Amino acid sequence: MSASYATFERLKERGVAAYKAGEYASARSFLVQAAEAMVQLAEAAGPTALGRQRSEIAREMMELAKTCDQRKSPTRPMRTGEEDSKGADADEWIIREKPSIRFDDIAGLDDVKQEIRLKMIYPFTHPELASHYGVPAGGGVLLFGPPGTGKTMIAKAVAGEIDATMFVVSPAQILSKWVGEAEQNVRKLFERAKAEPRSIIFIDEIEALVPRRRDSHSTVMTRVVPQILQELEGFDRKAQRCLLFLGATNEPWALDPAVMRPGRFDAKVYVPLPDAPARLRLLEIYLTKRPLADDVDLADLVLRLEGFSGADIKAVSEYAARIPFLSAVGGQPTRPISRADLETAIGQVGRSVETRDLAKYEDFAKVS
Repeated sequence: MSASYATFERLKERGVAAYKAGEYASARSFLVQAAEAMVQLAEAAGPTALGRQRSEIAREMMELAKTCDQRKSPTRPMRTGEEDSKGADADEWIIREKPSIRFDDIAGLDDVKQEIRLKMIYPFTHPELASHYGVPAGGGVLLFGPPGTGKTMIAKAVAGEIDATMFVVSPAQILSKWVGEAEQNVRKLFERAKAEPRSIIFIDEIEALVPRRRDSHSTVMTRVVPQILQELEGFDRKAQRCLLFLGATNEPWALDPAVMRPGRFDAKVYVPLPDAPARLRLLEIYLTKRPLADDVDLADLVLRLEGFSGADIKAVSEYAARIPFLSAVGGQPTRPISRADLETAIGQVGRSVETRDLAKYEDFAKVS
């Protein structure tokens, strides 16, 4: 019988409390039990973002349990009352960066880029016109589509285009008890971002953070989802100081419907598999700097790779390059990458996205 989320939270609370009190033997026992309970919950969730997020939390619990064997006294002061409720310093787990990439660095996706320019970038780059027509800057945007299509790269390119500071966090970091209460973490994240003139919050696998509440048995989720919705509705949309919230997901149907309403995710952008021009550009990026045999025809490869994601095409290119490389390492004459190598790579790598899954994305795009 699978453990309940309430059981996990009870064991986790006891383990963390014992750890802070310096009772490491007791802490280790509770933390290991909490990790085991979370593993069961991860298995119950299956190969989904929620399952992966739960596996990460289980790993964190085990890592903390391991440190109990190495400690004889607390290495950090015990926190109580108000100090304890604040959790860990946000700077310890929030990643800040200033991406330098632009849309021109991303292969294809021209329709997606244009949609994002209209909905996200132009209100920043043309503030006077935006003010004149009452077009708000900032807000929430959901990037959805199959895995490996470049959603993270798009988010970084948006930050680069508007010279914004990008805040990157994972659902596991926000939900982890060890870095503080989940609602506090959400608040800290938005506070950090709002302190910048232009900022972007990017959370991948957003469905692990705001899942359908009827599908989640977590008492944490019942508090986190409203907190995120409150923060999204509280955006300051003046062009002088603006915040964009970008969520990316491979499972848009798993999101809480409340987050899809206007004023939260104002725009939903479908990021599809690369079309023919994009596949050609990807092949040029990944292959033309490598030695290619005369029988390699990129135009033919574009047709062969229909239905492959950008990540799939990168994997095919790398797999094909390893074939002559390993042959040369083994003492064979150095040779270029051949058509046969690429055919072998295509067969071995395969498509990561099934046709039936594509239909689900397209259906979601029609109603979003």
